[in-house]
Amino acid sequence: MITFGEIKSGISYTWRPGVYGIILKKEENLVALIDTGAGKYFLPGGGIEENESHEECLIREGKEEMGKLLELGEWIGKAQQYFYSKKDSAYYQVQGDFYFAKIVGDTEEPTEPDHYLRWLETGEAVSKIFHDHQRWALQKALAMIENKEQRI
Repeated sequence: MITFGEIKSGISYTWRPGVYGIILKKEENLVALIDTGAGKYFLPGGGIEENESHEECLIREGKEEMGKLLELGEWIGKAQQYFYSKKDSAYYQVQGDFYFAKIVGDTEEPTEPDHYLRWLETGEAVSKIFHDHQRWALQKALAMIENKEQRI
């Protein structure tokens, strides 16, 4: 598995598995990101709760973060990152499973405060994603699409 971030000796990291969706509007060259209002952008998704499947996690996160019903698509890959969260004052080892996803409907208003759905051009999105493992996943997804289109 590909790993990002520096592992600091003597630090106890909290392991946090998660699921993230890459939602594209290919014809417009746009990708959905979550803007936290603090200049940080993330892929839609988040931590898996107890006994949740990957699909259940992404559906829940889509409702919470965007007020959208998401459908899980093709698996893109898995990566992890070690980092320190200033917000939580904690060290994390996050492991993400990344999937293509699509919006298939609306739900109620998002329940997570300060989370806003933004559509960014793919190149801009790559440069603005906060976590390296999420940036890697978006770049891999875009390469997968390009390879498929070249084979047609």
